[in-house]
Amino acid sequence: MTTHSPYPHDLRKEGPVSTDHRLPSEPAASGGLAAPADPGVRPGPSAGLPALVAWHAQRSPHALAVADGDRTLTYAQLDAAARALARYLRRHGVRQGDAVALLMARSARTVVAQLALWRAGAVCVPLDPAHPRPRSEALAADAGVSLTVGDGKLLESAAPAGATLALPDEPPADVFLADDEPLTAEAPAAEAPAAGPASAAEPDRDTAAFIMFTSGSTGRPKGVAVAHRAIAELVTDPAYVTLTARDRVLFHSPMTFDASTFEVWSALANGAAVVVCAVERPSLEDLAQQAERHGVTVAFFTTALFHQLAVRHSRLFALLRTVVVGGEALAAHHAREVLRAFPWLELVNGYGPTETTTFATAHRVTDADCDGQVPIGLPIAGASVYVVDDSGRPVPDGERGELWVGGSRLALGYIGRPELTAERFVSHPEWGRLYRTGDVVSRRPDGVLDFHGRTDDQVKVRGFRIEPGEVEHALREQPEVADAAVAVHRPSPDDARLVAFVVAAPGPVPRPAGLRDRLAAVLPAHLVPDELTVVGELPLTPSGKVDRRALTDLLTGDDGTAPAAPLTPLEQAVAELWSRSLGREVSRPDAEFLALGGHSLLALAVTDDLREELGVELTLADFFAAPTVADQAALVERALLAAHHDLHPHAPEDTDGHH
Repeated sequence: MTTHSPYPHDLRKEGPVSTDHRLPSEPAASGGLAAPADPGVRPGPSAGLPALVAWHAQRSPHALAVADGDRTLTYAQLDAAARALARYLRRHGVRQGDAVALLMARSARTVVAQLALWRAGAVCVPLDPAHPRPRSEALAADAGVSLTVGDGKLLESAAPAGATLALPDEPPADVFLADDEPLTAEAPAAEAPAAGPASAAEPDRDTAAFIMFTSGSTGRPKGVAVAHRAIAELVTDPAYVTLTARDRVLFHSPMTFDASTFEVWSALANGAAVVVCAVERPSLEDLAQQAERHGVTVAFFTTALFHQLAVRHSRLFALLRTVVVGGEALAAHHAREVLRAFPWLELVNGYGPTETTTFATAHRVTDADCDGQVPIGLPIAGASVYVVDDSGRPVPDGERGELWVGGSRLALGYIGRPELTAERFVSHPEWGRLYRTGDVVSRRPDGVLDFHGRTDDQVKVRGFRIEPGEVEHALREQPEVADAAVAVHRPSPDDARLVAFVVAAPGPVPRPAGLRDRLAAVLPAHLVPDELTVVGELPLTPSGKVDRRALTDLLTGDDGTAPAAPLTPLEQAVAELWSRSLGREVSRPDAEFLALGGHSLLALAVTDDLREELGVELTLADFFAAPTVADQAALVERALLAAHHDLHPHAPEDTDGHH
């Protein structure tokens, strides 16, 4: 029986394919932002990402576009797959301007699905399969999602309420055989927008491509609408980073993190290849193996992850030519270590909120930069920057002020939040439309910017932007909590932990572990405090506000280090590795990694140490499934026995040297 897939050649390595991948009745260009008829003329950023991919598909149809394990897509296959899937989506009711949630594990199909949604005229609302369902439902509702598409099994287990559509591996054959239907069937006149592109198949450059959510100070996340043109301008022929058609860019960030925009579309806008790390929670070794296997040359790392890799002199750096970092202040000593150990490496420090489309400024870091604070650089790709005082007037070079960003790459605003949009996106009589970042910077005489912190309580932890108010709101919703405050604790320069302090309501004192479990049911992992302490009252400033700087002084220091029982040799080995990463002594077999302030980034370090020092490969899922020292030692023992089964007392004697 012959079957038909919406992904030509089923994403596998195949023989040559036709250079013309238009559907039977589809013209080479349908107006608006469609693919150009002349493959010799490259469309500009204003044409949009679908047109750029289509141009590369016409010009270099057999060039590698996406690699995902053993599966690959050429540009011709990617373009044809997206067109076919766009037709499928339109047949199932997707119309111009619809907000459609995408719930998929990171894979080559994710890239196809994003491109297909844009070709169908939809706005993509990425959802993270790891987020609690209530969180996804709240985001989908705020974005006005009309449909959630993705993997069938994920839709059953994690999709928000409302209509869903599984993206099939094997769609009906007539998806490919309809000769008399254009790529998209027009919506009824009553549903059509007042003004739009020439074809509903192609997005208008000033309409939203993505809605991505950031933490909200009121407890409600903010949905940022990012325009097609803004993304295309960021990634097309970027001057702030070296990127050619020969490069391969690692895609390992969650789809809900705006860094994934750079990882995927900087490659595809420039004829390079996307290398998908399909491991859901990759270890440091997973990342290195992916880079080595597929010849990755360019990668983005959050600053916190970069610091971990730098401490370990990771072999990842030996495989790469370019590393882009961002999310937090870059430590000069780590940057210098990496640049001196890997002198060929191009290290780019990127800065930018989601509202400015991933990066607003960037700086190529040199050894000389590491003599002091590493700057965040100059504006890039159409962005403009202004350093102003409390009245919105420019401050002299060298003085600190708030950074306002302008230019064509600003987001369209916050979905369903006109008052917040008006507050943060302002109109200036001379500078035009601007976004007030809330970040404090200073400008050097040459225009390069230095970062100095925030004007408000917003914090960055492991690359995630966190409004303490969102976590505090979730804590105050718990019946046994009277009040709550959240801050960042830095037990070491390379370790930032989100810590919460709660004042108990009358009645039984809440258990920190129980509160964390309940928060994990409604908040994504990066918003769940790494440590939670019950206190009698919160420290206040003279003006009556919570004194966040004094909060960390309330940490009890009761880390459970008093021994409960002697440690076995393996337990001792595990405890020593934990102690090194956690920055505190661990000496109890029942000590829990998370209860001691552990988090996913520290877990990456421990799993890497287990591999290097004990020869044991543990996934992050296995690591967190064994929460205590004793549990993890037992897991390590089983792994060692499995790897060296000749040491197992019940293993049969090996008499011929073969297994």
